[in-house]
Amino acid sequence: MARKKKDTENKKKINTDGVVGLVGSTTEQAISETLEINYMPYAMSVIVSRAIPEIDGFKPSHRKLLYTMYKMGLLSGGRTKSANIVGQTMSLNPHGDAAIYETMVRLARGNETLLHPFVDSKGNFGKVYSRDMAYAASRYTEAKLESICAELFRDIDLDTVDMVDNYDATKKEPTLLPTTFPNVLVSANQGIAVGMASNICSFNLKEVCETAIALMKNPDHDILETLPGPDFSTGGYLLFDEATTREIYSTGRGSFKLRAKWHYVKDGNLIEITEIPYSTTSEVIMDKVAELIKAGKIKEISDMRDETDLGGLKLTIDLKRGVDPDKLMQKLYRLTPLQDSFACNFNILIAGMPRVLGVGEILEEWTAWRTDCVKRRIYFQIQKKEDRLHLLKGLERILLDIDKAIRIIRETELENEVVPNLMIGFGIDEIQANFVAEIKLRNINKEYILKQTRAIDDLEREIDDLRTTLNSNRRLKNVIIDELKKVAEKYGQPRKTEILYQAEEIAGEEEVEEIPDYPVTLFISKEGYLKKITAQSLRMSGEQKFKEGDSLAFSAEATNRTELLVFTNQYQCYKTRLSDFDDGKASLLGDYLPQKLGMDPGETVAQVVLAGDYKGFVLFLFENGKAAKVPMSAYETKTNRRKLTGAYSDKSPLTKIMGLQADTQLALYSSDGRAAVISTAQLLPKTTRNTQGVAVMSLKKKAVLQDAAALEESGIVNVSRYRSKTIPTAGSLLKPEDSPEKQITIGGI
Repeated sequence: MARKKKDTENKKKINTDGVVGLVGSTTEQAISETLEINYMPYAMSVIVSRAIPEIDGFKPSHRKLLYTMYKMGLLSGGRTKSANIVGQTMSLNPHGDAAIYETMVRLARGNETLLHPFVDSKGNFGKVYSRDMAYAASRYTEAKLESICAELFRDIDLDTVDMVDNYDATKKEPTLLPTTFPNVLVSANQGIAVGMASNICSFNLKEVCETAIALMKNPDHDILETLPGPDFSTGGYLLFDEATTREIYSTGRGSFKLRAKWHYVKDGNLIEITEIPYSTTSEVIMDKVAELIKAGKIKEISDMRDETDLGGLKLTIDLKRGVDPDKLMQKLYRLTPLQDSFACNFNILIAGMPRVLGVGEILEEWTAWRTDCVKRRIYFQIQKKEDRLHLLKGLERILLDIDKAIRIIRETELENEVVPNLMIGFGIDEIQANFVAEIKLRNINKEYILKQTRAIDDLEREIDDLRTTLNSNRRLKNVIIDELKKVAEKYGQPRKTEILYQAEEIAGEEEVEEIPDYPVTLFISKEGYLKKITAQSLRMSGEQKFKEGDSLAFSAEATNRTELLVFTNQYQCYKTRLSDFDDGKASLLGDYLPQKLGMDPGETVAQVVLAGDYKGFVLFLFENGKAAKVPMSAYETKTNRRKLTGAYSDKSPLTKIMGLQADTQLALYSSDGRAAVISTAQLLPKTTRNTQGVAVMSLKKKAVLQDAAALEESGIVNVSRYRSKTIPTAGSLLKPEDSPEKQITIGGI
């Protein structure tokens, strides 16, 4: 029993709070406290020290690898075994050789991940466009630094960045690399942290440098003028969308659409795909095409194979006889990753804090950081030159009496008294005296001393110039601009990703053909409810049902495949087909268009126009007396897009929208009791959808264009009284017999 009691006492332990407990025993703890104590430090470490890049464009793993290679002399020397580099990097990055080598692979020229690789590689480093092509082991490959790395380490020894201890305090390493160009936008970077991620696309080096220069000269510079879009190492096409691009440049979030590049070989009746989107791989494309062929959705292909070789990527598609290659590629773009999206999330560490920034903000932060680097370099140079100047001024004092200096040294009995005696004899300080004392006997002559002291004036001028630069924002900007120009000239290269400005997404024509077509009657209510009723159902139905307070706006004969243009109060147009709506009945309310089309909050239906074959035009009439005649074809797209922004002008409130197949006579009514009759032929069609139009009615102060109607529906009897051959027209006062209300009065008798 005594022994058992003793063992129990030995297991007792006192924790940091002074509470006695048994080793191995459990204690209750709130889950929130556990997360805060144990998980939060891990999460912050992943965010700050692993997954998110910093303003120099590198994660810590990249920086440690490149700095190790720099210290190994691999910027100017020959290649060495990758295994050697990996081993030495572990003194800065203790995360295992596999992780370090994977980092090197991604930075290597052979892998083709980056537009401007930082590692000059020899051997098999795999390919970014291949999922299954494995890279060789580090013992088989060799590497050194690419010449562009000189821009990463320029002036790193001039105190441009902070140096800190490595994990075991045996070495120093930089917190950032003093890159002379905005590498954060030039090098693609992806990282997944805890609760956040980062995905930065690559931009063309020359375009980025030009944009940075332009913004430094003019903060209001339009970035899109010098930076039209990203540039990817795998090439392909970028489908340009100005609104999307501006949103990404502004917010740092959004998606760019990419498309593969191909050409048709007539001799072999085959298609060769040579460049694919950066966000996919050749194996994924091959698997998807095989899946579609097996499912019977693609019947035009007889064979597809991967013919990638040393010359680069090549996917070959053998076509069956009579197949149109353009139509097939449009179909493949729609159904496979041959057209894909790159989702942007410009999340960057700024002063240790993760921030999602737009392109302009990133360049602003980089410029501020680079300015600080240049200031530190100049200050370091000033200190070095001042130290040298201080020594030379001490040497200059000796010129007054060289014999005296020799006599002091010769007559001093003790070695440690030489410096104090020189200090007393010439009135110089200890540093200057040490410098004089260390001069070789052969150099203690007038010629040598004059030659050395002649540099004093030059040093003083250089120091003054450096101080002027240090205190001048304009000169500091010019220094950075000159560096950017040199980098762009030396390392700039043509774009690899071609921009398609007029590209449209390919609509699924095959799907249109499968939609059944039959006559229907369309009913639209004033509050935006739509009913599509077949002829048979209409014959059997009774009175049309509407929501309380709602009524019929208009009805029209159409077919199931008819396309509708739904214009809203927020200057947008939604495209839809009647086939997207279920056949209804008169007793039902119908589909609520704002909900069915996914409109924005507060958005309501202004007018619905039948597009037909996109002939004719849409007429917009505004309260300010203007009218815009826009061809119906302006709303025709080859895409399956449902939402068109900027559908009409927002400069004045809308009075009415009319869809017209041909020119007709219109009756216009103003709020001050005037009316005018004009012909739409007097209006010239406008090519842009959001045109403000032209004035059709001259309005008096506070009057507005209140309504418009086709002449035959207006009820105007004396047409010649209101007709005008020119526009704008003031119109004439509306007489009671020509008022549209008279028809209602007569009908009520």
